[in-house]
Parts: sequence; C-alpha cells; structure tokens
Amino acid sequence: MTTDLFYLLLPILVIDLLLKGTALIDLYRGPQESGQKWIWAFVIIFVSTFGPIIYFLFGRSKGVSSHD
Repeated sequence: MTTDLFYLLLPILVIDLLLKGTALIDLYRGPQESGQKWIWAFVIIFVSTFGPIIYFLFGRSKGVSSHD
C-alpha cells in the first residue's frame, strides 16, 4: 500500500521541484524590481505547487523577447 502511494506521489513531487527550480532560476536572472524578489521567492517556495504557477502568471517581468 505505501509503495503504491510512493509511486503515485513521485511524479507529482518531481514536477513540483522542477516548477520551483525553474521559477527560482527565472526570478534570479530577471531584472531587479524595487526589492520584490524576496517576496516572490517566498511565494515560490512556500505556496505549494501553486507558488511557481502564480509567479509565472503574475510575477514574471513582461520583457520584450527577440525572436528572429
């Protein structure tokens, strides 16, 4: 029973870690906006799986990307 639960939760945990890692890297590389990075880092880390999703939807800087 516990092995089945482990195999069920493992992909969810991996996806959660990938989302958090990607969001934190994007936050680190992005421009500094009046000291709000620490707030977004807190949201990304401590608001479950929804923290990185909230960051990507609302917190990510809307810079112009150059697609050639």
